Amino acid sequence: MPEIDPPLGSGDSIFEQLFALLQSSGPVNWKLAREVTKSLAGAPEPIEPGVAEEYQELGTAAALRLDAVDDLPQAPNEIIHPTDRATWAAENQQAFRILVEPLADKFGGSDLSPLGGMGGMGGMGGMGGMIDPLGPALLGVQAGTMVGFMSHRVLGQFDTGVPSMEHERAYLVVPNVEEFALVNDLDARQVRLWAALHEVAFQRIGAVEWLRGHFVSIVTSYYDTVEFDIAGLMSRLSSLDDPSEIESLLDAGSSGIPALMKGDADQDRLGKVQAFSAILAGYGDHLVHLAAGDILPQLDRIADAYGLRRSEPDQAAQFLAQLGGLDLQRRRGADGARFCAEVTRRWGAEALDRIWEDPEYLPTLAELTDPVGWAARTLLS
Repeated sequence: MPEIDPPLGSGDSIFEQLFALLQSSGPVNWKLAREVTKSLAGAPEPIEPGVAEEYQELGTAAALRLDAVDDLPQAPNEIIHPTDRATWAAENQQAFRILVEPLADKFGGSDLSPLGGMGGMGGMGGMGGMIDPLGPALLGVQAGTMVGFMSHRVLGQFDTGVPSMEHERAYLVVPNVEEFALVNDLDARQVRLWAALHEVAFQRIGAVEWLRGHFVSIVTSYYDTVEFDIAGLMSRLSSLDDPSEIESLLDAGSSGIPALMKGDADQDRLGKVQAFSAILAGYGDHLVHLAAGDILPQLDRIADAYGLRRSEPDQAAQFLAQLGGLDLQRRRGADGARFCAEVTRRWGAEALDRIWEDPEYLPTLAELTDPVGWAARTLLS
């Protein structure tokens, strides 16, 4: 937790002191986020040149294998960037901002939100203006914590479950990939190629023209329905005796800001986000199976280990679900892969390609396990 400067003068009110300490422009205090991320991700550990070269060569091989099984165009940047946890975290600090920034509407007016204000502090007069800087600080800590946790977990961008908002670079986090192979007693070189295939496939999917905009739209739509306990926040603030106690509000546990989020958001809108994440992961699984089935003897073992890993709770996913109720349910990636395989078996690869023609052709959450229903809606229309 970054150290906070001591209080101003003893004569200042608690709200005036907080206001001075937490001033920030924008919906999220990204400076504070970076400090939190750095403390969690750890010190940089440069990748050995020989290892980095091998990962990049495997990325080139992966692209060639995918060319033979996929009609998606090549992504602008498919060159694999093998990196360590700290570097990945620093370069992805704002890559997942769409998962945090829309919550700024719940704290303040439209000037704090890039998506249009909901007037979360409206009607609170001067108190609302005094508390406005608190929102960016709280969200900065939440964003920094999320990325810090992710740096110890993700194998690459494909393993985040969502497209990046800040860049189109292909990454593999070498310590995490190597650890995944070791823990599951898998051949490291096969795991490296499998991970490279996944990452290149993910980049190609992410290059679909409308994909990022659609993701922003459905996440924002979901967050519009999340209710924030403003009264609870004000009650917590009024109980503080010293600005240093704000650390308790920044706690990710039950006493912190996530505990003030109500879990009664629109489940249909949440389902759209979950279905999107599932087909993103499942289509990648499907492509890797097609591209590597004849060259990776351990492919089934690797896929089983990854499926189990994706179904297990992790800190970043739990944190995100607690903060805004956004439970991506990564385990549904298996449903997405089975959907892709079944559509291809019944109607051919061209039918499956249709999902990338328009957002309307993406399968719904129910259709992930009902490809016939999806076909009736999209192929026969």
